Amino acid sequence: MSKLLNLTKYDILDLFPRLSNLGASSFGEDPELFGDTLFEVIEDAPRMHRLPFKQQTVNELRTLLAYSDMDLDRVSWAVLGMDPTADIEEPPNWGSFPSLRAFWSAVLHTFENDPEVRAGREIDRDG
Repeated sequence: MSKLLNLTKYDILDLFPRLSNLGASSFGEDPELFGDTLFEVIEDAPRMHRLPFKQQTVNELRTLLAYSDMDLDRVSWAVLGMDPTADIEEPPNWGSFPSLRAFWSAVLHTFENDPEVRAGREIDRDG
């Protein structure tokens, strides 16, 4: 049974504030502004944020991926401005994922492997 069944969209946004932020930016209504393909958008998502955001995102993603597929669908609907499983025509070669779990797992992998997250500290990007 769904653990999030009785939560409103706004409750879910409050429960996953970092994912909500990603949904409003990188994965928002015009995610192609952040990359030529969905895979590039995912790869670039951590670069726009500071270390605390990245670490909190990793924690939220781990929590999200512990939920059932039904709950995963409900959270994705609430926080994303697009459907990462849809095979869309525009932009060409955008890409899609076979499931929401595969999509969020790819996002988690990218954030977990961010150099700052791995180092546990902010890295001077100018030096």
